[in-house]
Amino acid sequence: MSRIVLVTGGGSGLGKAVAARFRADGDSVVVTGRDAAKLDRAAAELDVRPIPCDATDPAQVTRLADELGPELDVVVNMAGGNTDLGAEPEPGLPGVLAAWRANLDANLLSAVLTTTAVLGKLRPGGTIVNVGSIGAEYASSSYGAAKAALAAWTAGLSAQVGPKGLTANLISPGYIAETDFFRGQLSEQRREALIAATHNGRAGHPRDIAETAYFLASAGARHITGQTLHVNGGAHTTR
Repeated sequence: MSRIVLVTGGGSGLGKAVAARFRADGDSVVVTGRDAAKLDRAAAELDVRPIPCDATDPAQVTRLADELGPELDVVVNMAGGNTDLGAEPEPGLPGVLAAWRANLDANLLSAVLTTTAVLGKLRPGGTIVNVGSIGAEYASSSYGAAKAALAAWTAGLSAQVGPKGLTANLISPGYIAETDFFRGQLSEQRREALIAATHNGRAGHPRDIAETAYFLASAGARHITGQTLHVNGGAHTTR
């Protein structure tokens, strides 16, 4: 049976890869994002439905929920990114506050708002997949702290939605090539260091995240919930 899948931040990068993976299986996919033109191009390429939406804006998220229809099976909260990259910080404490709020909005509250708005639409057997970062393990920045908070919230969300027949998990990527995450600020030396930190000697690719999200929404993953799945080639290990 075809599922109904919502992917936020689906106009490019990891979100687009995730949307493509679900669509390849015949699922009906809705992608959202702030850039309507980029979203339309991705939708035409992937044969998915675009709904422009800034996931940090409650009014836009409410409109998104209204436009989705009554039922949903999978939510992948991909919208986000390090808002410090490419930004000109304001001076003093007001600048610190603005920078932290921007990353918390983009990486934590976007997922909270979207999930809360559509939660009642998810059918039993459905799943919520949030996307964190290896940066949460070294949370000295607002980005890392926001992703750490997202992981904690996901664990609690699992307990909330479990009785409804739903799962909730978080994917924590390491360095992923072929995206614009670093906005042109990744030096070759840093890139080499990130790859050297892995056990398998390679960068991650968008398909690594897409396949993990797809698995978490599959019948074989129904007893996996409340977890953080690290997809980083061993750059950060757990036990």
